[in-house]
Amino acid sequence: MANLKDLKNRISSVKSTRKITKAMQMVAAAKLRRAQDAAEAARPYAQRMADVVNGLAASVAGSETAPKLLAGTGSDQTHLLVVMTAERGLCGGFNSSIVKAARVRAARLLDEGKTVKILTVGKKGREQLRRDLSAHLVGHVDLSEVKRVGYENAADISKRVFEMFDAGEFDVATIFYNRFESVISQVPTPQQIIPAEVPEAGAANSEMLYEYEPSEEAILEDLLPRSVTTQIFTALLENAASEQGARMSAMDNATRNAGDMIDRLTIQYNRSRQAAITKELIEIISGAEAL
Repeated sequence: MANLKDLKNRISSVKSTRKITKAMQMVAAAKLRRAQDAAEAARPYAQRMADVVNGLAASVAGSETAPKLLAGTGSDQTHLLVVMTAERGLCGGFNSSIVKAARVRAARLLDEGKTVKILTVGKKGREQLRRDLSAHLVGHVDLSEVKRVGYENAADISKRVFEMFDAGEFDVATIFYNRFESVISQVPTPQQIIPAEVPEAGAANSEMLYEYEPSEEAILEDLLPRSVTTQIFTALLENAASEQGARMSAMDNATRNAGDMIDRLTIQYNRSRQAAITKELIEIISGAEAL
């Protein structure tokens, strides 16, 4: 009977877990719609910004008066990796896929003799990277109190990156995030933000010619910081949608697994209960025959 009691307790426990995972799945589904809409709404703006910057950058690339955010420092010795993950877990491989991409890049750069510095955005990324790359962590951005990512959050991150760049603390900056494709597909994406990547000759949109006032260099001086902030903001929005999609998928799988476990435990419980009843009947019949 003790075995039956243990099985009954396990069934009850798994049912409680299934209720929690089902509730988390429904919450993630509700949040996913808002996050997906925000990410998709930002994409055309980010693409248009990139087109304008690429067009201007292509015309001034190599110029001595090109802004520093475009020209860079003239070196690629020190790399800053901005690793964007979630503040919470229970979202499948969402966090680990981003961290894995950053680890691979860091390992390659270190093998090449480069200096690697890592700025983490989100607690989960910092926790994982501290295990083997703690010596390379140079800062952390805490978004645990942020309910909904806004442009001001991206501006705070970009301000920190600009301060490090102006202080000569790195030569190249790359952000790592998950680009949202669907509930079951989030793509780990590295994206260089400093210096701005200049498209190859002819790759920029040249269907229309513009005359700029003031000069291209002056416009880029103002536009490049906005472009970097926009790229970071877009990455945060893509991450937010990817996180909720991954959590929804993970909780759906957990709910299904809990249901399967309940079915198996119920069958085991019924068989054990039937065996116990049969045993009692045999004992009663044996006792009656003995009399």
